[in-house]
Amino acid sequence: MPEFFGTDGIRGKANQYPMTAEVALKAGRALVRTLCNTGKRKQVLIGKDTRISGDMIECAIAAGICSAGGDAHLCGVLPTPGVAYLTVAESMDAGVVISASHNPYADNGIKFFDSEGFKLSMETEGAIDRMILELDQDVGKYGSDVSIGTVQSKPALERSYMDFLLRTMPSGTPLKGVKVVLDCSNGATYRVAPYVFESLGADITTICASPDGKNINQGCGSQETERLKQEILKNKAHIGLAFDGDGDRLIAMDETGRNVTGDHILAICAKYLKDDGRLSNNVVVSTVMSNVGLHKVMEELGVNLVITDVGDRYVLEQMKAKGAVIGGEDSGHMIFLDTHTSGDGILTGLKLLQIMQETGQALSVLSDIIKIYPQVLMNVEVKERVDIYKVHEIKDVILRIENKLNNKGRVLVRYSGTQPLCRVMVEGLDPEKTRQYCLEIIDVIREQIG
Repeated sequence: MPEFFGTDGIRGKANQYPMTAEVALKAGRALVRTLCNTGKRKQVLIGKDTRISGDMIECAIAAGICSAGGDAHLCGVLPTPGVAYLTVAESMDAGVVISASHNPYADNGIKFFDSEGFKLSMETEGAIDRMILELDQDVGKYGSDVSIGTVQSKPALERSYMDFLLRTMPSGTPLKGVKVVLDCSNGATYRVAPYVFESLGADITTICASPDGKNINQGCGSQETERLKQEILKNKAHIGLAFDGDGDRLIAMDETGRNVTGDHILAICAKYLKDDGRLSNNVVVSTVMSNVGLHKVMEELGVNLVITDVGDRYVLEQMKAKGAVIGGEDSGHMIFLDTHTSGDGILTGLKLLQIMQETGQALSVLSDIIKIYPQVLMNVEVKERVDIYKVHEIKDVILRIENKLNNKGRVLVRYSGTQPLCRVMVEGLDPEKTRQYCLEIIDVIREQIG
């Protein structure tokens, strides 16, 4: 079991173990030492979101990189997919993102990309994890024989990422006359997203784009869309786009104020690509969290839906294995592998707008392709992560609820990969019963391991 790495890098409360300056320094040092030895000085790109703790962690990681003989290139506040893109475009050996995604501002995290713009393999993360621990006994190894690296500020790289996004759309101002509301979550997209959509001719209204270090994801963004809905209706906008703190996820909203989740987006894009003859291998990849409705619409379209565990790592793994060009999670983390190596909320928004423009259909019409079954998702804090099905009381209540659903719904219980939470999801035909079933399971989990 790794000491530091979870499902999406290292994450925790900023300035508390393991998200400390000391661990960050060792992580930077371990990253460089783990990279393939090609004989040249290692180049590492670092980006961050808007959390107040980002500067502290950035400086520590950069120091670790330099102490191991690498050069650190700081591009400042930039969405996670921007770091993935620039790591490849700038021929870097690795990329580092300092972010806790959709978590509250007090959290922070560190995740790495390889030279091809993909997240590091679990094997490589394991090697870095072990090396961080070993570095406690490695004091003094770095003497004058090691060439100390440098830190270089590269804020202009943000424009290179913006230009990449613009190139994914037809030239000129293809979004002229389209009213778009952007919710930047006071996070990493607060400069990039308004620039891109405005450059494409969209009539934009931007909210939550004034980060102060502590307001990231606070009552806004992909997790909290009520304000976005109000702005859409007030401005009679065609679409609303809500990003998470680091910009790799998107929850869209149609002109009526209805949420368009990842499952909707997968269905819309799959149909569009299939009709256009570009749905590679007739495959779409999603996770166990996807709604039953997605399974049914994929079956109707004649598309093979491949299901993975939760996490973009597993989605990407299966996309590569099956030769898929599109995959994602209901949380709004979409990967368009023919365009980018990483989930990208801004890119996903552009894809949706391009489909709307080319089909001439409103987002509400496009999203009606899928019927979403009532789904209730609740979280409960836990003290320990035991095997759910080895706790008889929890196992019994799950089996009892599954019997009540009688194959007309499902239950999914899993731990969060980034927080001390157990997530309980129940789908069924009746919204009120579905909620009650979820509460029954939550109560037993709270009694047993809460």
